[in-house]
Amino acid sequence: MKIYEEKNGIVVSGLEDFEPKHIFECGQCFRWDKEEDGSYTGIAHSRVLNVKKEGGIVIFDNTSRAEFEGLWMDYFDLGRDYSDIKDKLRRFDEHLERSVEFGYGIRLLKQDVWETTVSFIISANNAIPKIKKTIDTLSYLANEDVIEYKGRKFYAFPSPVTIHRFHETCVDNCKAGYRAQYIKDSCGMIMRKDVDLERLAGLGSNECRKELMRLPGVGPKVADCIMLFALQKFDAFPVDVWVKRVISSLYSQEDMSLNKMREFAQGRFGELAGFAQQYLFYYARENGVGRK
Repeated sequence: MKIYEEKNGIVVSGLEDFEPKHIFECGQCFRWDKEEDGSYTGIAHSRVLNVKKEGGIVIFDNTSRAEFEGLWMDYFDLGRDYSDIKDKLRRFDEHLERSVEFGYGIRLLKQDVWETTVSFIISANNAIPKIKKTIDTLSYLANEDVIEYKGRKFYAFPSPVTIHRFHETCVDNCKAGYRAQYIKDSCGMIMRKDVDLERLAGLGSNECRKELMRLPGVGPKVADCIMLFALQKFDAFPVDVWVKRVISSLYSQEDMSLNKMREFAQGRFGELAGFAQQYLFYYARENGVGRK
């Protein structure tokens, strides 16, 4: 992998296992949108970035080398050998082999813990377009930090302090439905340090899950999403409707509970369970696995 600056961004050549569509459309994030030229523009950690793949190079526009190495390298998990991970996953079974080949360019993003927590509280029993709209509206109404890029305004995700201060405006009007109260109550717990987000990364997976599930609106699936997509707990295995379908269709005829499915996957895939989940999820959703 070679990195060099060009105009207003960074160009990376020799970057393997990186496909923007797979990364941004595999269910792990909600603030990246596809542009007419096939690139993706998003906002994360109060920074706006455009990502475009052209042949063997990936162009990261609107960043400097210092910012890229200090922020985006970790965000895109570029220091991890995904070829090795995929080789290990392929050996488990034909289903994972097929899923890995299909979603070959997936990488697990290292997202902000607070934003990921609120985003997946909003995601419960909700469709992706509505989730994205609610998050964008919440950020717009909070108006905490505004970044302009190519004539457009992007709104950073609001901190717990901002939401706590302006919740009657930004939370009550962001069309989160019953989830609005969960957001406000969770915000209060974070502000009081009843749940300390800063210490979660240092906890073991079981203790981390228990802590997260103390927050209103955070059940096992949402907790596992936060652990996997923000805290890099790679043994987490979120089970949603698509994962339930793929486990039921490809691995077991038994009518297992969601918790049993998670335990089954963790027992089978171990420390690679989270990676397996993303490849299986993306493959199942894109190909309608288990849909009647």
